[in-house]
Amino acid sequence: MKIYIFDGGPRKGWNTAQMCGSFARGASEAGAEVETVRLYDLDFNGCRSCFACKLKGGPSFGRCGWRDGATDLLAAASQADGLAFASPVYLGTITPPLHAFIERLTFQFISYGKGYPVLSPKKPETAMIYTMNTSERYFDEHYECADGPLAFFENFIGRAFTKPERVCAFNTYQFTDYSKYDAGGWDETEKAEWKKNEFPKELRAAYDAGARMAEKIKAKQQSA
Repeated sequence: MKIYIFDGGPRKGWNTAQMCGSFARGASEAGAEVETVRLYDLDFNGCRSCFACKLKGGPSFGRCGWRDGATDLLAAASQADGLAFASPVYLGTITPPLHAFIERLTFQFISYGKGYPVLSPKKPETAMIYTMNTSERYFDEHYECADGPLAFFENFIGRAFTKPERVCAFNTYQFTDYSKYDAGGWDETEKAEWKKNEFPKELRAAYDAGARMAEKIKAKQQSA
């Protein structure tokens, strides 16, 4: 039972990384083998439009034919039992490395044939982990819409694999010392209180989501 977590956050050890760590612990303690990959540490780009994955009879039909720092991970992810994708929300969407990775991972499996059949060899359980500086209310009013960018990525993941479970951390604490930054639009005291009282609950929600993914995979394997 293998689960990959793809961390699309640029900062090591901060909010997104902590949510990934909590998700990983939940999945691991429920019996899964978990591997977390920091996408910012890799050298790769988004789709090159080479269409090798669509070439009839081609050596890369149904899989990405471009070789770079993502190649081995794309192959591994296609055989995984669970996939979690994590990102801070910047400008209303996920970070460029995660965007590029999801693009490469899903496009190879969405056929251009009649009816657009899906070619993915497995149907892993999936999850999306988001961290953001905004409140839950602002997220609901501005980002939580059926045609928004986050829903678009989730729909593609659901098409290629399974519908992702969404896990969020709101109102994130961004600096170790707010006085050093031009951040007067935020109440540091309120931020600190949220980090102390609410962020642990969000970390627990990530832990529970990891455990649920592992249990879903276990149930699927037992019924196969």
